[in-house]
Amino acid sequence: MMKAIVVGTGAGGAISARELANKGFEVLILEAGGEFKPFTRRISLVEPLRKLGLTRNEKNFSRFIPAYDSVRSSKDLILFRGMAVGGSTVLACGNMVRAEHGLKEIGLDLTKEFDEVEGLIKISIFPRERWRPMTSNMFESADELGLKPNSTPKAIDSLKCISCGLCEVGCGSGARWDSRRFVADAVNKGAVLKTKSPVKKIIIENGHAKGVIVGSGSRSRRFESDVVVLAAGGIGTPQILKASGLPAEDRLWVDIVLTLGGVSKGANQLNEPPMVWYTKEEDYILSPYINILSHFLHKPWKNVSIQDRVGLMVKLADEEQGTVYADGKVDKEITSHDRSRLDEAIKKAKQVMVGAGVSGPFIEGVHNGGHLGGTVPLRKEDLNDMKPSWLPDGLWVADLSLAPRSQGLPTILLTSALALRVARKIAEVEN
Repeated sequence: MMKAIVVGTGAGGAISARELANKGFEVLILEAGGEFKPFTRRISLVEPLRKLGLTRNEKNFSRFIPAYDSVRSSKDLILFRGMAVGGSTVLACGNMVRAEHGLKEIGLDLTKEFDEVEGLIKISIFPRERWRPMTSNMFESADELGLKPNSTPKAIDSLKCISCGLCEVGCGSGARWDSRRFVADAVNKGAVLKTKSPVKKIIIENGHAKGVIVGSGSRSRRFESDVVVLAAGGIGTPQILKASGLPAEDRLWVDIVLTLGGVSKGANQLNEPPMVWYTKEEDYILSPYINILSHFLHKPWKNVSIQDRVGLMVKLADEEQGTVYADGKVDKEITSHDRSRLDEAIKKAKQVMVGAGVSGPFIEGVHNGGHLGGTVPLRKEDLNDMKPSWLPDGLWVADLSLAPRSQGLPTILLTSALALRVARKIAEVEN
């Protein structure tokens, strides 16, 4: 039986492990983090700490929600990723939109995989009668401005959803899908999951990947396999590659998020799932989003209670310019082009909010990014093998690193579809 190691349990790693286990591989899944526990306390209990400024540092924020791993890539940009079983899907908003920027240019059609993944995940529209009045008002305002808003397809069971608004810190009610369900499918087929097992290097012998090294120093362990699948995300995957003496491209993109905050007494925007609708422009979306990260991290937001805070998110397809190093450090700036597009999008967001009756002060939140990709981008010549030619035999990548362009859209479906195509190619070539 062929042995496969899958590194990571997010949208890419989970579906890869599931597919390979179904194809008869002996699968070992290695996750750097531990089991995920959602934040189940009331936000109001943390408010005193926020007002004292104790949550303002992103590292302190991670103490409340350990699965949040943060990297400050520049003075004004923080990158977040999920470091737990389920990866970033456990901290996502459950949005299931087909993101395909840059795929047609290289001739990659993932329609079949999109269809299949959507069939595996229960996707629906969150009932409009459960939207907050202000969210509906902003929808109507966006429509009147010609922005053509649409309800967001979501992997949320509305019958289980308690409208706590805490999707981005973990679903406590079990209403929202995350990739732990695919991990469970793989384990049920015989796969073995090891948590708190950070992969440091790939073992390469005679030009072939033979396994991985987990941990470092006296605590390091060697796991051997016939196939290694890297699905550690747009930062973790290139970090491991570079630590193994292999190249990764300095083309990191992150889908920059910036939320415009305004005020409306008693809006209670937290009492619904985030992002129940969105507008789609060429390289950004607008979507209602209370932005818990900015609420706790951003000093200018400290004087407005979360009950009165109204947020409208800009998610921007940023320029693909960023470097990940072998030690995990990241250099990623907000470019002048990114800033000009953000300025344009924020002006639109303000028009929508004013039209809905939101008042100032209008304050921008924290620039952050959580869709991390582009560091192992596919090109036209790679599509037959679904891997760049410079990767050693037996080594594959199955995450958002493969996507050549920033999306400015939710990316769970894209990541899963890419990984499913890769896993099927692995079964075809390696088995």
